[in-house]
Amino acid sequence: MASKQVAGPTSRRYSEEEKAAAVRMVRTLRAELGTSRGTVKRVADQLGYGAESVRTWVKQADIDDGQAPGVSTGESERLKVLEQENRELRRTNEILRRAASFFAAELDRPSKR
Repeated sequence: MASKQVAGPTSRRYSEEEKAAAVRMVRTLRAELGTSRGTVKRVADQLGYGAESVRTWVKQADIDDGQAPGVSTGESERLKVLEQENRELRRTNEILRRAASFFAAELDRPSKR
């Protein structure tokens, strides 16, 4: 008896065009069938993509289009940029704090003349 091998997760990166096409296909199929049940799996199988990947893309597209609540892609990118800027500012402030402390200590030492 042959054993069935289960494929592990892959690290394939999909282009934005591939993601958008999959989302359009799911939405079209949902409109044609009048239901959302099973549409993601059918499209994912047809394209050879992971069902969870397609489900995530559809969910994010619904958020981005204002059809579902959540954080939009643009807002998420904005938050990432602000968080990075915040980290850089914290590091800069720490460096300046240490420098100020160092120079203050140097000024407090008696000078040797």
